[in-house]
Amino acid sequence: MRPSQKLRDLSPEVDPLRIGTGWKPDDLEKVQVFIESTFGDSHPGSGHLDQLVAKAREGVMDAGGFGARYFCTDMCDGESQGHDGINYSLASREMIANMIEIQGSATPFDAGVFIASCDKGMPGSLMGLARLNIPSVVVPGGTMAAGPDLLTLEQLGMYSAKYERGEIDREELDWAKQNACPSCGACSFIGTASTMQIMAEALGLALPGSALLPATSPDLQTYAYQSGKQAVRLAQMEHMTPRDIVTAESFKNAILVHAAISGSTNALLHIPAIAHEFGIEITGETFDQLHRGAHYLLDIRPAGRWPAEFFYYAGGVPAIMEEIRQHLCLDVMTVTGKTLGENLDDLRQNGFFDRCQHWLDASNERRGIHVRREDVIRPYDQAIGTDGSIAVLRGNLAPEGAVIKHTACPREMFEAVLTARPFDSEEACIDAVLHHRVQPGDAVFIRYEGPKGSGMPEMFYTSEAISSDKELGRSIALITDGRFSGASTGPVIGHCSPEAQDGGPIALVEEGDLIYLNVKERKLDIIGIHGQRMSPEEIDAVLAERKKAWQPKAPKYPKGVLRLFSELAVSPMKGAYLAFE
Repeated sequence: MRPSQKLRDLSPEVDPLRIGTGWKPDDLEKVQVFIESTFGDSHPGSGHLDQLVAKAREGVMDAGGFGARYFCTDMCDGESQGHDGINYSLASREMIANMIEIQGSATPFDAGVFIASCDKGMPGSLMGLARLNIPSVVVPGGTMAAGPDLLTLEQLGMYSAKYERGEIDREELDWAKQNACPSCGACSFIGTASTMQIMAEALGLALPGSALLPATSPDLQTYAYQSGKQAVRLAQMEHMTPRDIVTAESFKNAILVHAAISGSTNALLHIPAIAHEFGIEITGETFDQLHRGAHYLLDIRPAGRWPAEFFYYAGGVPAIMEEIRQHLCLDVMTVTGKTLGENLDDLRQNGFFDRCQHWLDASNERRGIHVRREDVIRPYDQAIGTDGSIAVLRGNLAPEGAVIKHTACPREMFEAVLTARPFDSEEACIDAVLHHRVQPGDAVFIRYEGPKGSGMPEMFYTSEAISSDKELGRSIALITDGRFSGASTGPVIGHCSPEAQDGGPIALVEEGDLIYLNVKERKLDIIGIHGQRMSPEEIDAVLAERKKAWQPKAPKYPKGVLRLFSELAVSPMKGAYLAFE
């Protein structure tokens, strides 16, 4: 018996309450599909999702089911930048997953369609559907169009920093603000939102080819409709659930795709947290191992040249997977009811890549440019890089690890000895950077910004202020127990673990200590005290003395969601999910 029918038997109030909601009596007998989205007026990535909800519901109906709409609007990291609102960002992922669990468990459904676009909505949805474990299909909400001159939102940090330094006037800054977001959809670069849409497809939970389409594309509407139909089919075919689909091999495939696209460092928070919900352990070390030797192929911003809408024009996730096919596990199952290998073969045969080429040709004609598919997704033997895009650094400064996106880091900073300049908040640090109180050769620390410290906000403005500075961008490093936007570039190292609030070594660094960074050898060490080099044993002794005198800061948030998050979140290198055990 289907879960929805069991519910009706157990609760006689269900039928009349649903009829009062607008269901017809014959709808009650159909396959019941939970259509969950992050629709709302919170930001462009969610403002259009009601249209996809309607198409998914239409697909459910045409397949003989009934779709019930549920909503859990997500927040916007971009609108939360520059103030304490960003501290709620990572915690919101947990709350979205919790709300999906609540909604889908309080009144069980037979299948689900999960529609989201952005940074926390997509991983929160993936975590939530893993908890419900009903037959499910994910619909990625797509990406926004680029503005004039291919302007995209991640360039706003650069424009803002230039304005603060007096390099551009207010008129030029206002032009960028008014043209950076010309449509709905996730921000048009390979930030966290785009990365996680791609991860949903790479895990086999979204229909092949559906990730990161232009949000205004009619193809996206078609995918939403087909996803609704497929959710009903999954409920009817041996009740195939996400845990029947997603395996350790699925996560390996996703991480290899992450390496090929130079995905956001925030995936090192989200993928382990999603895997945890599936009962699978993925850590930063997993990423580091799989990125080593992996070919980086995608020439999309922020590390590349083109806006994210070109990703679909060049063939999307299927094109990436075809290039790295030899490294993938092709017999993993997907929501189509077929294996990954079968899906890729079907796409070649049904004209998928020809349709993508049609959209690329139309974009070229509209903009008066000539971009080829291979300009966007490089052939495997013409890779942009051959060591992935992420490195996990370890040493006495980060015993549990720290993350750097080396594809966005200047080569000059791959190995350096730097002088520590610690700050206990981002506000203090960015003021010093913008007013030139930071010098070449400094290692700038922002600490007490981890999950337990302040919710683990992004250090986006500080990273942009550094990377857009012609001198500092190639001569200093930014090290934090916080995280970075997927748009961040430059010599930035995040997720430093254990975090400062937990008494990690980052809390013990003092002005003038010497910091050794070696990306190739994956090292991040304190090698000197107050400018004087010392042996590892001497360093350990100094840190031990400092630890005796160290006291954790009083909780920044004494109540509410962030107090709960600070008490229960695990280490950044484990995913910063809430651990109740």
